[in-house]
Amino acid sequence: MDPSDLEILAYEPSPLGMICLRQRGFASEPGAVVTEITLDHQFLMSSHNTASERALARVGLEMHEGKDLRVLVGGLGLGYTAREVLGSDRVAHVEVVELLPPVIDWLDRGLLPLAAELRADARFAVSQGDVYRRLASPPEARHDLILVDVDHSPDEPLGAGSASFYTEAGLELARRHLAADGVLGVWSYAESPSFADALRRVFREVRVEALCFDNPVIEATETNWLFFARG
Repeated sequence: MDPSDLEILAYEPSPLGMICLRQRGFASEPGAVVTEITLDHQFLMSSHNTASERALARVGLEMHEGKDLRVLVGGLGLGYTAREVLGSDRVAHVEVVELLPPVIDWLDRGLLPLAAELRADARFAVSQGDVYRRLASPPEARHDLILVDVDHSPDEPLGAGSASFYTEAGLELARRHLAADGVLGVWSYAESPSFADALRRVFREVRVEALCFDNPVIEATETNWLFFARG
């Protein structure tokens, strides 16, 4: 695909606004095809930069020594966090909770770059719903890992409904969904000392990691933040 070409694969209304799935070429990598998602014309994610999404899964798995792990992932996106989790033979089941019906439809139609791989794994399941509402409700099951990658950051949520999750009270509710020695992981594009402090007041072990990478899309070094908590 030529770098000047931009192909709109889908453009649909969602509960958070108009969501777009698109593909384009990449000038610095001739022949490469990049898949992107935007929301109300605001850039959300790209298949070209997936290091932090994958690290969310990788570090979470490193922090848990168990086997037959049951994992809950908040947010399907382009599927890279779920795929990284499924790469471990210690994982027995992965449930992805996705708020936006169009994103699930893109998976079912094979429009997402990892759609075929994810759907071929019998351990993988996806359901439509609000992961924040799920974590605020009494648990019907407990998970060894809960990985949340939905909002821009704890201080910049996509919708008003998730704000309470990042508070001490919200984290107390979410902790009930973790099995013994379970790990909670949260992705953010920005640092959030207030969220880190709330985690430390609720969990016995907290780990905050800054992940830096070169982003040729903006021609700059970018830093994403990963928050992990256990106990």
